[in-house]
Amino acid sequence: MLGASIFSNIPLDGLSPELLRAARWVEAHSREVALHSMRECGRRAGLAPATLTRLSQALGFQGFEAIKHLCQESFSAQGGYAGRAEILQASARRDKDWLALLNEAQHANTASVGGLNQTAQLEAAADAMLKARRVYFLGLRASHGLALHLHYTYGLLASNGVLVQGLGGTLDDQVGDMGPGDLLVVTSSASYTRQTVHAVAQARGQGAGVVALTDSALSPIARSATHTLLFRTDSPSYFHGMVGALALTEALAAAVAVRGGRKVLTHLQNRQDRLDREGAYWNGRSDRSVGGRSNSSSEKQPL
Repeated sequence: MLGASIFSNIPLDGLSPELLRAARWVEAHSREVALHSMRECGRRAGLAPATLTRLSQALGFQGFEAIKHLCQESFSAQGGYAGRAEILQASARRDKDWLALLNEAQHANTASVGGLNQTAQLEAAADAMLKARRVYFLGLRASHGLALHLHYTYGLLASNGVLVQGLGGTLDDQVGDMGPGDLLVVTSSASYTRQTVHAVAQARGQGAGVVALTDSALSPIARSATHTLLFRTDSPSYFHGMVGALALTEALAAAVAVRGGRKVLTHLQNRQDRLDREGAYWNGRSDRSVGGRSNSSSEKQPL
Protein backbone atom coordinates (compact mmCIF):
# COMPACT_ATOMS: atom_id res chain seq x y z
CA MET A 1 0.00 0.00 0.00
CA LEU A 2 1.35 3.42 -0.94
CA GLY A 3 -0.86 5.27 1.47
CA ALA A 4 -4.52 6.35 1.45
CA SER A 5 -3.83 9.49 -0.56
CA ILE A 6 -5.04 8.61 -4.06
CA PHE A 7 -8.52 10.00 -3.41
CA SER A 8 -7.56 12.46 -0.67
CA ASN A 9 -8.99 15.41 -2.62
CA ILE A 10 -11.92 13.51 -4.12
CA PRO A 11 -15.14 13.12 -2.10
CA LEU A 12 -16.36 9.54 -1.85
CA ASP A 13 -19.74 10.46 -0.39
CA GLY A 14 -22.72 9.12 -2.28
CA LEU A 15 -20.97 6.07 -3.72
CA SER A 16 -22.88 2.82 -3.64
CA PRO A 17 -21.53 0.12 -1.30
CA GLU A 18 -20.05 -1.71 -4.30
CA LEU A 19 -18.28 1.37 -5.65
CA LEU A 20 -17.10 2.35 -2.17
CA ARG A 21 -15.58 -1.14 -1.79
CA ALA A 22 -13.85 -0.69 -5.14
CA ALA A 23 -12.49 2.71 -4.10
CA ARG A 24 -11.15 1.31 -0.83
CA TRP A 25 -9.44 -1.52 -2.72
CA VAL A 26 -7.78 0.94 -5.11
CA GLU A 27 -6.53 3.03 -2.17
CA ALA A 28 -5.14 -0.03 -0.45
CA HIS A 29 -3.58 -1.53 -3.60
CA SER A 30 -2.45 1.50 -5.58
CA ARG A 31 0.82 -0.21 -6.54
CA GLU A 32 -1.13 -3.00 -8.22
CA VAL A 33 -3.34 -0.46 -9.98
CA ALA A 34 -0.21 1.35 -11.21
CA LEU A 35 1.26 -1.84 -12.67
CA HIS A 36 -1.66 -3.90 -13.94
CA SER A 37 -4.54 -3.66 -16.37
CA MET A 38 -8.09 -2.89 -15.30
CA ARG A 39 -9.09 -6.48 -16.00
CA GLU A 40 -6.29 -7.84 -13.80
CA CYS A 41 -7.12 -5.34 -11.05
CA GLY A 42 -10.74 -6.46 -11.15
CA ARG A 43 -9.69 -10.09 -10.86
CA ARG A 44 -7.46 -9.37 -7.86
CA ALA A 45 -10.13 -7.27 -6.18
CA GLY A 46 -12.91 -9.74 -6.86
CA LEU A 47 -14.75 -7.07 -8.86
CA ALA A 48 -16.08 -6.93 -12.36
CA PRO A 49 -13.98 -4.63 -14.62
CA ALA A 50 -17.18 -2.71 -15.33
CA THR A 51 -17.32 -1.80 -11.64
CA LEU A 52 -13.95 -0.06 -11.91
CA THR A 53 -15.20 1.80 -14.97
CA ARG A 54 -18.30 2.94 -13.08
CA LEU A 55 -16.13 4.01 -10.15
CA SER A 56 -14.02 6.16 -12.46
CA GLN A 57 -17.07 7.83 -13.94
CA ALA A 58 -18.71 8.33 -10.54
CA LEU A 59 -15.57 10.18 -9.40
CA GLY A 60 -15.61 12.44 -12.45
CA PHE A 61 -13.01 10.69 -14.59
CA GLN A 62 -13.50 9.63 -18.19
CA GLY A 63 -12.14 6.17 -17.54
CA PHE A 64 -10.04 3.91 -15.35
CA GLU A 65 -6.81 5.09 -17.01
CA ALA A 66 -7.12 8.37 -15.09
CA ILE A 67 -7.16 6.50 -11.78
CA LYS A 68 -4.25 4.38 -12.95
CA HIS A 69 -2.33 7.58 -13.75
CA LEU A 70 -2.93 8.89 -10.22
CA CYS A 71 -1.61 5.62 -8.80
CA GLN A 72 1.42 5.70 -11.08
CA GLU A 73 2.25 9.25 -10.00
CA SER A 74 2.02 8.23 -6.35
CA PHE A 75 4.08 5.10 -6.93
CA SER A 76 6.70 7.04 -8.92
CA ALA A 77 7.00 9.70 -6.23
CA GLN A 78 7.53 7.16 -3.47
CA GLY A 79 9.35 4.47 -5.44
CA GLY A 80 11.86 6.78 -7.16
CA TYR A 81 13.70 5.63 -10.26
CA ALA A 82 13.13 1.95 -9.49
CA GLY A 83 9.39 2.53 -9.13
CA ARG A 84 9.24 4.39 -12.44
CA ALA A 85 11.23 1.62 -14.13
CA GLU A 86 8.80 -0.99 -12.81
CA ILE A 87 5.89 1.02 -14.24
CA LEU A 88 7.75 1.24 -17.57
CA GLN A 89 8.24 -2.53 -17.64
CA ALA A 90 4.59 -3.17 -16.81
CA SER A 91 3.43 -0.70 -19.46
CA ALA A 92 5.68 -2.31 -22.07
CA ARG A 93 4.14 -5.71 -21.33
CA ARG A 94 0.66 -4.30 -22.01
CA ASP A 95 1.57 -1.99 -24.89
CA LYS A 96 4.53 -2.95 -27.07
CA ASP A 97 4.65 0.51 -28.62
CA TRP A 98 6.32 2.08 -25.59
CA LEU A 99 8.81 3.85 -27.84
CA ALA A 100 6.02 5.84 -29.48
CA LEU A 101 4.85 7.02 -26.05
CA LEU A 102 8.39 8.05 -25.18
CA ASN A 103 8.80 9.93 -28.46
CA GLU A 104 5.50 11.71 -27.90
CA ALA A 105 6.70 12.96 -24.52
CA GLN A 106 10.04 14.01 -26.01
CA HIS A 107 8.36 16.04 -28.73
CA ALA A 108 6.14 17.73 -26.15
CA ASN A 109 9.14 18.57 -23.97
CA THR A 110 10.95 20.12 -26.92
CA ALA A 111 7.88 22.13 -27.87
CA SER A 112 7.61 23.37 -24.29
CA VAL A 113 10.62 25.63 -24.80
CA GLY A 114 8.61 27.90 -27.08
CA GLY A 115 5.49 27.66 -24.94
CA LEU A 116 7.14 28.41 -21.60
CA ASN A 117 9.59 31.10 -22.68
CA GLN A 118 9.15 34.29 -24.64
CA THR A 119 11.76 35.39 -27.16
CA ALA A 120 12.36 38.52 -25.08
CA GLN A 121 13.27 36.37 -22.07
CA LEU A 122 15.88 34.44 -24.02
CA GLU A 123 17.31 37.63 -25.46
CA ALA A 124 17.49 39.28 -22.03
CA ALA A 125 19.43 36.29 -20.66
CA ALA A 126 21.72 36.37 -23.72
CA ASP A 127 22.38 40.09 -23.22
CA ALA A 128 23.34 39.42 -19.60
CA MET A 129 25.81 36.75 -20.74
CA LEU A 130 27.39 39.03 -23.33
CA LYS A 131 27.75 41.89 -20.82
CA ALA A 132 29.14 39.77 -17.97
CA ARG A 133 32.78 39.83 -16.98
CA ARG A 134 32.74 36.04 -16.76
CA VAL A 135 29.98 33.54 -17.46
CA TYR A 136 30.14 30.39 -15.34
CA PHE A 137 28.28 27.29 -16.50
CA LEU A 138 27.17 24.81 -13.83
CA GLY A 139 25.26 21.55 -14.06
CA LEU A 140 25.76 18.57 -11.78
CA ARG A 141 24.80 14.92 -12.15
CA ALA A 142 22.41 14.54 -15.12
CA SER A 143 22.66 18.26 -15.87
CA HIS A 144 26.44 18.25 -16.31
CA GLY A 145 26.19 17.29 -19.98
CA LEU A 146 23.84 20.22 -20.57
CA ALA A 147 26.25 22.66 -18.94
CA LEU A 148 29.15 21.21 -20.93
CA HIS A 149 27.24 21.53 -24.20
CA LEU A 150 26.16 25.10 -23.47
CA HIS A 151 29.68 26.08 -22.39
CA TYR A 152 31.13 24.65 -25.60
CA THR A 153 28.63 26.29 -27.95
CA TYR A 154 28.87 29.59 -26.08
CA GLY A 155 32.67 29.39 -26.32
CA LEU A 156 32.38 29.51 -30.11
CA LEU A 157 30.76 32.94 -29.77
CA ALA A 158 32.50 34.55 -26.80
CA SER A 159 35.66 34.17 -24.73
CA ASN A 160 34.36 34.83 -21.22
CA GLY A 161 32.86 31.41 -20.48
CA VAL A 162 34.06 29.17 -17.61
CA LEU A 163 32.89 25.59 -17.02
CA VAL A 164 32.40 24.84 -13.33
CA GLN A 165 33.53 21.25 -12.82
CA GLY A 166 34.50 20.92 -9.18
CA LEU A 167 37.33 18.51 -9.97
CA GLY A 168 39.23 17.38 -6.90
CA GLY A 169 36.60 18.84 -4.59
CA THR A 170 37.12 22.41 -5.84
CA LEU A 171 33.47 23.31 -6.46
CA ASP A 172 33.33 25.69 -3.50
CA ASP A 173 36.57 27.32 -4.66
CA GLN A 174 35.21 27.94 -8.14
CA VAL A 175 31.93 29.29 -6.85
CA GLY A 176 33.88 31.41 -4.37
CA ASP A 177 35.55 33.21 -7.29
CA MET A 178 32.21 34.59 -8.51
CA GLY A 179 31.30 38.15 -7.71
CA PRO A 180 29.72 41.36 -9.00
CA GLY A 181 29.86 41.53 -12.78
CA ASP A 182 29.88 37.73 -13.10
CA LEU A 183 26.99 35.53 -14.20
CA LEU A 184 26.20 31.93 -13.24
CA VAL A 185 24.23 29.98 -15.86
CA VAL A 186 22.93 26.94 -13.98
CA THR A 187 20.81 23.97 -15.01
CA SER A 188 18.89 21.68 -12.68
CA SER A 189 15.54 19.89 -12.48
CA ALA A 190 13.71 17.87 -9.84
CA SER A 191 15.08 16.26 -7.84
CA TYR A 192 17.45 19.20 -7.44
CA THR A 193 21.09 18.46 -6.60
CA ARG A 194 21.85 19.94 -3.19
CA GLN A 195 25.28 21.28 -4.24
CA THR A 196 23.68 23.12 -7.16
CA VAL A 197 21.14 24.83 -4.90
CA HIS A 198 23.88 25.85 -2.48
CA ALA A 199 26.08 27.13 -5.32
CA VAL A 200 23.29 29.39 -6.57
CA ALA A 201 22.72 30.81 -3.09
CA GLN A 202 26.44 31.40 -2.62
CA ALA A 203 26.84 33.07 -6.03
CA ARG A 204 23.91 35.41 -5.37
CA GLY A 205 25.27 36.20 -1.92
CA GLN A 206 28.55 37.24 -3.51
CA GLY A 207 26.82 39.58 -5.94
CA ALA A 208 26.84 37.44 -9.10
CA GLY A 209 23.81 37.23 -11.35
CA VAL A 210 22.09 33.92 -12.07
CA VAL A 211 20.43 32.55 -15.19
CA ALA A 212 18.43 29.49 -14.10
CA LEU A 213 17.44 26.84 -16.63
CA THR A 214 14.98 24.68 -14.73
CA ASP A 215 11.66 22.84 -14.76
CA SER A 216 9.56 25.11 -12.54
CA ALA A 217 9.30 28.73 -11.51
CA LEU A 218 9.15 27.35 -7.95
CA SER A 219 12.46 25.51 -8.38
CA PRO A 220 14.96 26.33 -5.61
CA ILE A 221 17.43 27.64 -8.20
CA ALA A 222 14.76 29.90 -9.73
CA ARG A 223 13.67 31.67 -6.57
CA SER A 224 16.65 34.02 -6.44
CA ALA A 225 17.61 33.96 -10.13
CA THR A 226 17.87 37.17 -12.12
CA HIS A 227 16.66 35.32 -15.23
CA THR A 228 14.61 32.11 -15.31
CA LEU A 229 14.08 29.95 -18.39
CA LEU A 230 11.86 26.88 -18.21
CA PHE A 231 11.63 23.43 -19.77
CA ARG A 232 9.49 20.32 -19.21
CA THR A 233 10.82 16.94 -18.14
CA ASP A 234 7.76 14.69 -18.61
CA SER A 235 8.61 11.11 -19.51
CA PRO A 236 7.03 7.65 -19.31
CA SER A 237 10.51 6.25 -18.72
CA TYR A 238 12.30 5.70 -15.41
CA PHE A 239 14.28 8.96 -15.67
CA HIS A 240 12.96 12.44 -16.31
CA GLY A 241 13.23 13.70 -19.88
CA MET A 242 16.28 15.76 -20.84
CA VAL A 243 15.49 16.71 -24.45
CA GLY A 244 13.50 19.77 -23.39
CA ALA A 245 16.47 21.03 -21.38
CA LEU A 246 18.81 20.40 -24.31
CA ALA A 247 16.47 22.29 -26.64
CA LEU A 248 16.50 25.20 -24.20
CA THR A 249 20.31 25.32 -24.09
CA GLU A 250 20.35 25.42 -27.88
CA ALA A 251 17.79 28.24 -27.90
CA LEU A 252 19.86 30.23 -25.40
CA ALA A 253 23.04 29.76 -27.46
CA ALA A 254 21.13 30.88 -30.56
CA ALA A 255 19.91 33.96 -28.67
CA VAL A 256 23.53 34.85 -27.89
CA ALA A 257 24.36 34.59 -31.59
CA VAL A 258 21.38 36.78 -32.46
CA ARG A 259 22.22 39.45 -29.89
CA GLY A 260 26.01 39.39 -30.17
CA GLY A 261 26.36 41.41 -33.35
CA ARG A 262 29.70 41.79 -35.12
CA LYS A 263 31.69 40.82 -32.03
CA VAL A 264 30.36 37.27 -31.89
CA LEU A 265 30.69 36.89 -35.66
CA THR A 266 34.37 37.85 -35.47
CA HIS A 267 34.99 35.48 -32.56
CA LEU A 268 33.18 32.65 -34.34
CA GLN A 269 35.15 33.20 -37.55
CA ASN A 270 38.44 33.24 -35.64
CA ARG A 271 37.50 30.02 -33.89
CA GLN A 272 36.50 28.43 -37.20
CA ASP A 273 39.78 29.49 -38.82
CA ARG A 274 41.76 27.98 -35.96
CA LEU A 275 39.86 24.70 -36.14
CA ASP A 276 40.52 24.57 -39.88
CA ARG A 277 44.23 25.20 -39.39
CA GLU A 278 44.40 22.46 -36.77
CA GLY A 279 42.54 20.02 -39.00
CA ALA A 280 40.02 19.44 -36.23
CA TYR A 281 37.38 17.92 -38.49
CA TRP A 282 37.52 14.94 -40.80
CA ASN A 283 38.12 15.58 -44.47
CA GLY A 284 38.03 12.34 -46.43
CA ARG A 285 40.15 13.63 -49.28
CA SER A 286 42.92 15.25 -47.25
CA ASP A 287 43.00 12.56 -44.55
CA ARG A 288 43.75 9.61 -46.83
CA SER A 289 47.48 9.91 -46.18
CA VAL A 290 47.29 11.05 -42.56
CA GLY A 291 48.62 7.73 -41.33
CA GLY A 292 51.59 7.90 -43.65
CA ARG A 293 52.47 11.45 -42.62
CA SER A 294 52.06 10.57 -38.97
CA ASN A 295 54.37 7.59 -39.25
CA SER A 296 56.95 9.59 -41.18
CA SER A 297 56.84 12.38 -38.64
CA SER A 298 57.18 10.04 -35.70
CA GLU A 299 60.24 8.38 -37.18
CA LYS A 300 62.09 11.70 -37.15
CA GLN A 301 61.46 12.27 -33.46
CA PRO A 302 64.28 11.46 -31.03
CA LEU A 303 63.84 8.42 -28.85
